[in-house]
Parts: sequence; C-alpha cells; structure tokens
Amino acid sequence: GKPMPERDHYIPGVPCWVDTSQPDPEASLDFYRGLFGWEFEDVMPPDAEGKYFMGRLHGGDVAAVGSSPGGPPTATWNSYIAVADADDTAATVRDAGGSVLMEPFDVMDAGRMAGFADPEGAVFFVWQAKDMLGARVVNEPGSLNFNGLATRDPDAAKSFYGAVFGWTTLDLGGGTEMWTLPGYGDDLERDNPDLRKMVAESGGPSGFEDVVASINPIPDDQPDVPPHWSVTFAVEDADATAARAGDLGGSVVVPPRDAPWVRMTVINDPQGATFIASQFVPENKDLGGPA
Repeated sequence: GKPMPERDHYIPGVPCWVDTSQPDPEASLDFYRGLFGWEFEDVMPPDAEGKYFMGRLHGGDVAAVGSSPGGPPTATWNSYIAVADADDTAATVRDAGGSVLMEPFDVMDAGRMAGFADPEGAVFFVWQAKDMLGARVVNEPGSLNFNGLATRDPDAAKSFYGAVFGWTTLDLGGGTEMWTLPGYGDDLERDNPDLRKMVAESGGPSGFEDVVASINPIPDDQPDVPPHWSVTFAVEDADATAARAGDLGGSVVVPPRDAPWVRMTVINDPQGATFIASQFVPENKDLGGPA
C-alpha cells in the first residue's frame, strides 16, 4: 500500500526513536537490509571512532545500527523517548530513584541525548530533538511499531515513569495494561482527524488513542529475564519474517504465535540483539480476552 504520511514531530513523553548498539555494526547491515528492506547511510564523520548507520525506508529514517558505546560490547536494541530538555529529565530521573548511565550530551546538530536506568535496572534513552526529530516512518512493515517495558514491579514502574514522563496507564482487562500519555491522542488527531472514530470502529477501548507503550509483567517462572525495554517492528507476515531471520543468520527465540490483535515472533539478530516482529491481525483482537 502507499506509505503513511511521515511523522514530523513528537511531543515530550512519546517514544520517538530506536537504534541497536552492535559490537560490529557493519556485520549486521545485511541482516536488517534483508529482513526489513532498510537502506543504510553512515552518518558519522569520517574521523569518528564509532559508526552510526541510519536505516531508511522510502527515504525516511526508521532506525539505526551503531557501535556499542564503550563498556562491554553486547548487542541491544535501545528505546528513546522524546523530551523537551534532557538535562531536566536527568535530574527528574535521579529524584525518582533511577540512575543516569550516560550524562546528557549533544549529538552534533541532531539533538541532545542521555541514557538512564529505571529503579529495576531497565535501560532507556531520551532524545531532545534539534535537527533530527526521530523516526519519520512508523507503523508500516519494516518500521517501529511499539516499545514495551518488561517489569517485575508494575507499581514501582508506574510511580517512576509517571514522575519522569507524566505517563498514566490504561487497563485493558485480562491483566493487560498500557502506558498512556494524556493529550497524545489530541496531538495525533491534529494530523488524523478520524483517529478516535477509527479506534472505536476497530473495537479499541476508550482512551486507547493516548497509548504510548506497553507494560509487560515478567512471569514468576522466568527468573532469569531482567527488566528491560523491548522494541517491536511491524511486519506483513510474522512467519515469513521468522523464516527469513534464520536464513539471514539470526535466530528465532519465540516462534510466531497469536496474541490479541497480532501474530508475533521474538528474534535475535546475528550478534544477539533481541527484538519483536509483529503482524497486525485484527481477527485476533479477542484472543485471550478479559480473564
């Protein structure tokens, strides 16, 4: 189908960007090219220590593959949340019981960023946009679809992220909750006047237009899973994506399975960065349903 209009702004408190830190960024380009069709450009100056390959679809920024910044090189996908002022946010994170892993710093003229851990240790980043606002192509196959917090203590998370970003939660029943940002739906509706009507017609609950991310309680039978932020990409066909990931040198951690609204699979890229691929399946909307 025809590409959706590009995003031209993000209000503070909305996830706006994802990138992956890789021990060998070049070695991962073919994987993501083959899986999602991204075209890459190294946007770092020639004399820079690290690499940062901007991934694009239809010419619009979708995500990036970069060098692991210092420390032990592990491959991860990183979530960035838009803020008005990265320095103010760093102070709020500290006050709310989180920690600052990367003090705010300027990324050339693109923006200002900082890296944090919430009180449970889940790592996330913030982005104060200047020339680069974040992902311009979202919610279409091969682009960012969602960010989720895996947590063992949802109540503590609500207190922390409420203080830092002003997030509240929407209870969807059946133990499913979503992070919401009051006013986000109003912002989206300026670009898409039919948004609330579409949400209602598709069977979405009232308030769903304010959803910015998901909360995923870590089951007690998974003691080895650390609290973390996950990144989900939209795909046309979850089964085909899982098969292709294997062919391209990645591995399938969770084979494709049906869930409410979607069919999803969890994939590791060749260097071990984990992400979720999700196919929108409207007829799955009542799967699991309220308990």
